[in-house]
Amino acid sequence: MYVNGLSPSPQHGWRCSDVVDSEDFLPPVKTPTEAVGLKAASLPAPQTSTALQNISFKHPWTEIQNTVYNICGSKQLWGNNGNVFSFSELREHPDNPDEEQEAEVEAGCAVKDGLLEDGRVEPRLTWIRKARWMNSGFPGLPEELSKERNPNDKVGVLQQQILTLTEEVKSQKELVKLLHKALEAAQQEKRVSSMYLTAAEDKDRLELVRHKVRQIADLTSQLEALEQEKKELEQTLTLRDSHIQELKEHVQLLMEKNHAKQQVIMALTEQMARELSDPLQEANTITAETLFKQQEEIEHLKDDIDAYKTQNQFLNSEIHQVTRLWTSVAENEKALLMKCACLQARNCQMESKYLTVLRKLQEAVPGLPSSHADLVRNLIQEALQWDVKEEAEGFNLNPVSEYDEYGFMTVPDYEVEDWKLLAKIQALEIKSNNLRSQEVVEKPLRDRWNSGGELTPSAELKSLIRSGIPVEHRQRVWRWIVSRHGNHLPDHYQRLLQQSKSTEHPACRQIELDLPRTLTNNKHFSSPTSQLIPRLRRVLLAFSWHNPAIGYCQGLNRLAAVALLVLEDEESAFWCLVHIVENLMPADYYSDTLITSQVDQRVFKDFLSEKLPRLMAHFEQYRIDVSLITFNWFLVAFVDSLVSDILLRVWDAFLYEGTKVIFRYALAIFKYNEEEILRIHDSVEIYQYLRFFTRMITDGRKLMNIAFNDLNPFPMKLLRNRRSMHREELEAELCELEQIKAAYVKERAEQGPQDLKDVVSEEEEEI
Repeated sequence: MYVNGLSPSPQHGWRCSDVVDSEDFLPPVKTPTEAVGLKAASLPAPQTSTALQNISFKHPWTEIQNTVYNICGSKQLWGNNGNVFSFSELREHPDNPDEEQEAEVEAGCAVKDGLLEDGRVEPRLTWIRKARWMNSGFPGLPEELSKERNPNDKVGVLQQQILTLTEEVKSQKELVKLLHKALEAAQQEKRVSSMYLTAAEDKDRLELVRHKVRQIADLTSQLEALEQEKKELEQTLTLRDSHIQELKEHVQLLMEKNHAKQQVIMALTEQMARELSDPLQEANTITAETLFKQQEEIEHLKDDIDAYKTQNQFLNSEIHQVTRLWTSVAENEKALLMKCACLQARNCQMESKYLTVLRKLQEAVPGLPSSHADLVRNLIQEALQWDVKEEAEGFNLNPVSEYDEYGFMTVPDYEVEDWKLLAKIQALEIKSNNLRSQEVVEKPLRDRWNSGGELTPSAELKSLIRSGIPVEHRQRVWRWIVSRHGNHLPDHYQRLLQQSKSTEHPACRQIELDLPRTLTNNKHFSSPTSQLIPRLRRVLLAFSWHNPAIGYCQGLNRLAAVALLVLEDEESAFWCLVHIVENLMPADYYSDTLITSQVDQRVFKDFLSEKLPRLMAHFEQYRIDVSLITFNWFLVAFVDSLVSDILLRVWDAFLYEGTKVIFRYALAIFKYNEEEILRIHDSVEIYQYLRFFTRMITDGRKLMNIAFNDLNPFPMKLLRNRRSMHREELEAELCELEQIKAAYVKERAEQGPQDLKDVVSEEEEEI
């Protein structure tokens, strides 16, 4: 049995598969244990590729040495301190030639005879060479240790030796790996040669030769590629060398420049030192007379400085006095402006009271003498045409202008003289309230709006919008509200206009009829030639094509007109109308049946009974149907019902919160005038009062507080539930009405046409 990597080969003698002691990175060859002698020799070679499989022991040192020379070429891979593969040193410098020769002879005999008794090759020669390598690698180690008396120094020397040995072991391992690869290549070559020699036919040998030729061609191409790469690398190296040379020249030039600059700096430094030393020398040569003149000039300058200081103190005191006077004047001006505003408000109140007295006298005209009645009529005519102005520093005692910021008439031109008087009284009261709240309420709100940045939904923004948006911010806020609630398609409005031009819409005739009746109290719509009339026409036609289910409904013209007045742009007004009809209002609000509008009237009556039970009982007592008054409020969001200042505040909150705002303000209007309505005990008078009582509301702040504070809570969930309930009831009633109508038509059809001879005309009856 052959043990530990020594096995006979059929073609060669003994082969070694394990020549490394402790590292064992060359795997041993596993030989069959059941075959020995000639039987084992006749077995085929194992398939496992080992590092030293095909090396013969006839000339082992020569084969290994040749392999190392072939791999390394002229490079020296081992150091001068000794190496396990430095065979020349082992032969040239034997420490004990007799021992070496004896060991080699014994090793040769052992190999020649086969195995020792324990089955292993005598490793004596290996151990002798290892010992000689240790002695040759560190020949001065004992002397160095003996010279170093300090233990720390000895430890340092030993650590240095350990590091050196570690590096040496690493290098030896690298070399062994290279040898391993070389041996594998030689072994592969040997196998191929064996296959070539053992090939039975010439065809197989020819195939092997062709295979070798292909390998040679591949290696040749690889060699050419490597040579080409080598040339490219050499060119790159040449370019880099030239670049390095240029950089060196540049550095040399910079160093020369730096040296020149240093020389210039040194020269300037010396010159500066000389210049600094010269004044000192000149100062020593200054005469006593020059010194006396300089002292006199210094004294004069000191006197000037003192004079300027005194003058500065006087100027500072004057500036302080002027500042106090300016502050006092500013405070007096502010107080005068406040007093002026109060006087204006008081003047408006006095004028409104005067007009109220005239109105009371007008009611009592039938009981007065003719002279007194004529006097009252003349006073009323003068009051309606009164435009008193006092040119006191350009101050106008009558602050009521003819039109407001959006073109609405502050005093509408009613045909009934009594209504004109009421409108004048209301305008004066509104102006008086605005003047009184200007500094206390309006100015802080404007400051909050001016300090606000980008608009984002929040409770603070909701509170600000409910308080009313200032005129200078209203257009921007409305645009933001409309844009965040809808998907505005680009060029959609222009396409609708083109469609309205090419095809006439069925609602076009009704739109033309309603245009002259839109906001007749506004100067921008009062005349057929006004600029906003064509814009309003285009907006309504575009909406009729945009929403064919509605087309056009009476009331949309007033909604679009208000949007045009504030937003000024046609397309923005169009999208605002779309937002109101499709987002804020419930479905079917502007349909042919107006079913949702009727539902809201029933819901409003429920809320009126809950929030204002006394007033609702009063209406029921005199059989007043409030929906005759309020239906138009809901349909057009109070347009033509409230004065413009209050109307636009209602619209601010309506666009942001929805239809719940309309319910709140409708209830607030009745609560605002509740006591006045309860004092009327005639149904006709109540209806007459309800026709114009919204025009008597003068305090918009009071109305807002009632709507958003006094009527709470007002949950949206309750509003939805009431709408759902009343819609079911109304649909059931309409269905029943349709059944009655169908039955009546059927009954009339069964009776047939009446005989006209039996019918007597009214003229015949009179005869």
